[in-house]
Amino acid sequence: MIKKINDFLAGWPMTLVGGVFLLASFILPRVGQPWGENLAWVCVVICGLPLLYLAVWRIIYNKGIGKISSALLITMAMIAALCIGDLFAAGEVAFIMEIGALLEDMTTNRAKKGLKNLISLAPDTGRIVRDGVETVVPVSEIKKNDVLRILPGETIPVDGVILVGETSVDQSVMTGESLPVDKAAGDSVFSGTINRFGSIDIEATKVGEDSSLQKLIRMVEDAERNQAPTQRIADKWASWLVPVALLIAVISYTVTKDIVRAVTVMVVFCPCALVLATPTAIMAAIGQATKHGVIIKSGEALEKMGKVDTIAFDKTGTLTYGKLQVSDIVPLAELSENELLTLTAAAESRSEHPLGKAITEKSSSVGLTLPQIEDFKMEAGKGVSARMAGTRYFFGNEKYMNEIGIIADDNAQAVLDRLRGEGKASVLASDGTKMIGIIALSDTIRPEAAEMIKRLGEMNTKAVLLTGDNRKAAEYLASRVGISEIRADLLPEEKVENILLLKRSGKVCMIGDGVNDAPALKTADVGVAMGAMGSDIAVDAADVALMDDNTSKLPYLKWLSNTTINTIKGAITLSMCINFVAVTLSVLGVLNPTTGALIHNAGS
Repeated sequence: MIKKINDFLAGWPMTLVGGVFLLASFILPRVGQPWGENLAWVCVVICGLPLLYLAVWRIIYNKGIGKISSALLITMAMIAALCIGDLFAAGEVAFIMEIGALLEDMTTNRAKKGLKNLISLAPDTGRIVRDGVETVVPVSEIKKNDVLRILPGETIPVDGVILVGETSVDQSVMTGESLPVDKAAGDSVFSGTINRFGSIDIEATKVGEDSSLQKLIRMVEDAERNQAPTQRIADKWASWLVPVALLIAVISYTVTKDIVRAVTVMVVFCPCALVLATPTAIMAAIGQATKHGVIIKSGEALEKMGKVDTIAFDKTGTLTYGKLQVSDIVPLAELSENELLTLTAAAESRSEHPLGKAITEKSSSVGLTLPQIEDFKMEAGKGVSARMAGTRYFFGNEKYMNEIGIIADDNAQAVLDRLRGEGKASVLASDGTKMIGIIALSDTIRPEAAEMIKRLGEMNTKAVLLTGDNRKAAEYLASRVGISEIRADLLPEEKVENILLLKRSGKVCMIGDGVNDAPALKTADVGVAMGAMGSDIAVDAADVALMDDNTSKLPYLKWLSNTTINTIKGAITLSMCINFVAVTLSVLGVLNPTTGALIHNAGS
């Protein structure tokens, strides 16, 4: 009950009500209404009780020097002002403190929906096959070694090994790979990933809390718990301001026998500027960043970003667009590039595979007219075939070509090796007797990536590539953008391990966009998510979001962080100088509690 009342009084509506009454208590006595001074009591009650509650709570529950806080000092000053009858001074310091606390809370509140979204990826049921009979059961009832049937489009409920069937699996949730991965009997599959095409039977190997998705959820939860909040600057300073203020007040009263001077010292010593300096500067910086499409969720992240000396990049969707495009069209027979593209796009127009869709989009973009096809067939995880103008054509991977008896000659093999070395995916085309061409697809590198990496290097910040993609694709991209340190083929937990290793030698920022990046984003000192195309879970797990997905904003983010911290330090230094003068004037009797509070807060 007490906490509910405290939370109600500490909110913006009641604090603003207190401010209105405080203003009235200042104006009315000066226009011939002396009774108006008593209106300050409303502000003292509304803003002072939460302050008193916080001070007492910290005394009871905090350890060591943490018991002494800015709330304690301001509570003491408020009570002292009340004891000598200066209601306005008591209400003013309480009001200023409450405004500062509310501003700081605005900058640090984070949405917690990301973890719920991650949990929602796990399916509620699975299809167990026993004695040839399918039974849909809750996931909690699936045991290790159970045989499950996964139909096209379904989410895989547990980790397992394929027993029967071939398919392509979208496992971007785990690895961040932009391409679905072809799977056949003997291959492993992960919970939370999506079976795109063929029906498969799997044997459950890891269920319940041991499954990959549940581990991912636990990693995000653990990283959230282990992030120690930064102690407020005001509370750090209050640990020595309280005893100093008390000592000066006691000495002042002992020497002058004037209680008003002692109380005035307490009032002007209140760290109102300390309470306001951090949140107001941070809110200004956050507002500035928002205009540039950078959403910063907390002052702590802004402060840490300035100290970052290593930035770890995910590959897909971060340094690249995360969208497949045709990169190479290589005819191997008496065909032009457009003729090869036309044949392939015609067959792939019936396919739902991302490679096929990308090829079809390419044909549309160059204005090609596709021929009619007949007798379309699709082999899950291998390729497609169709009849055009009386000839059956085949389009797919090397395994598919080998199955129909088409072997790549030296020329074709050289092309495939080159494309593989560049991290590209290839679709091979055949007329049933020979290989007639190869179409390669790749993720497109962001044009600003190389310049951004160069600018970070000039700011003494090292770039590291952490990706779930294969090493060849990672090495090709790294060579194009100027990254020398590469760690590829990483699962989410391995990304976290690499972040922890990097943190041993400095401050680390992680930038990513996928669900699989969420634990690493949480584990890093600062997490930056691609806000426009990134998953909701990654955005919620991060400290900063780039809303236009422009990674060239990273150097700007570092500059902004340094500037903000310097502004805070400068404001605090100036305010403490004003406080020093005010304390001196208070001891000399030049200021009383009301004028002392006005001068002190004018400095704030």
